[in-house]
Amino acid sequence: MLENVLDTALRTGISHGNLRVSFPSGRGETYGDGSGALIAIRITDPARLRAIALDPGLAVAEAYMDGALVIEHGDIYGLIAVAKSNMRPEVSTPGAWFQHLRRSVALAPVARAIGLKAARANVAHHYDLDERLYRLFLDDDMQYSCAWFERPDMTLDQAQLAKKRLIAAKLLVRPDARVLDIGCGWGGMALYLARCCDADVTGITLSREQLRIAEARAEAAGLSRRVRFRLQDYREVRETFDNIVSVGMFEHVGKRQFPVFFRTAARLLAPDGVMLLHSMTQPAPALYNQPFLEKYIFPGGYIPSVGEVVPAIERAGLLLRDVEILSLHYAETVKAWRERFLARRDEVVALYDERFLRMWEFYLAGSESAFRHDHIHVSHFQLAREQQRVPLTRAYVAEAMERLREREWQVPEYAALQAEPPAGVARLRRDAS
Repeated sequence: MLENVLDTALRTGISHGNLRVSFPSGRGETYGDGSGALIAIRITDPARLRAIALDPGLAVAEAYMDGALVIEHGDIYGLIAVAKSNMRPEVSTPGAWFQHLRRSVALAPVARAIGLKAARANVAHHYDLDERLYRLFLDDDMQYSCAWFERPDMTLDQAQLAKKRLIAAKLLVRPDARVLDIGCGWGGMALYLARCCDADVTGITLSREQLRIAEARAEAAGLSRRVRFRLQDYREVRETFDNIVSVGMFEHVGKRQFPVFFRTAARLLAPDGVMLLHSMTQPAPALYNQPFLEKYIFPGGYIPSVGEVVPAIERAGLLLRDVEILSLHYAETVKAWRERFLARRDEVVALYDERFLRMWEFYLAGSESAFRHDHIHVSHFQLAREQQRVPLTRAYVAEAMERLREREWQVPEYAALQAEPPAGVARLRRDAS
């Protein structure tokens, strides 16, 4: 009976692709039009059938984590991609009523305000994992946010450097500017701004592990006097800054805190200051958090729509000077992370266990698929207090990036990632010869 329920749901919902399912009874069925690579799965536990039919967003992930859903051909990314590429909201499935129920239950993390205690707990859940895990799949600078693939042939490390360069150009940082990095991660952006923009940077994080590593990196680079890090929530900061940057942190603020975040930014930003917010965004407001991510990966996380962010900016009295959409760049970033993660799966298991490995594989595969099929993207919001602080045209961005490339050439770890010397450096070399 339960096999029939799931069979009906799959037959109704999967119109294209090539999915083969082996049920616990030994029964096998094929779904889709046969196009694309074969994805073959086997469900080993009859008790999972009801949960998968009613709440696939969570139950498929948990079945995979527990070994009750086995991939026999293809991989978990292929399975998720087939599901996402077939999603049609107008189709009613046996579990559709459950999704309406979830809105009243799972809406709570979206609707509630995230206080200081909850914010610290949410951050610790994800970012206080063993640093060796992140070093297995991130670039050498430990950038855990969307890279910018300025050229399609870029490596992950090159694209992450390009992302920092793009953000620094939009910040319009003046020498000796006081910069606040909200959600500084392991310190890579702060160190870049100090090295290439001569900025004085304060980075804040709620992760003790990130703080420890960021401080050690600043010390090793000889930048402790220009770059300092604090274990602090953005709401607790009291100083004024010439620039504010926040990369990949806004998704943890919480929907009800958007007005608080931008009011705080307005209070902290100097009258002639510039701010750059780098955040994931989606095409429309979400009714509830994705259940797997909420339960296992990012409790309290919420990806806003652009339409939810802009009113909060306006009400805070900040001027929106530029918005740029980075489309599919995060899909390519997560693809690189997933490939690097799986290439070192034995080391992941040694750090944690097989269930953790499958949980994170599902997280990375699901994230990549979401960026490709759900139209989730990254937005750059450039904000200012004074209209004239930002140049009349965007030509300044390319000009600033070229100057930053020349500064990068003076930092060995950045210079090593450049395919060739910047134009200014090449010109000096020709003149010298």
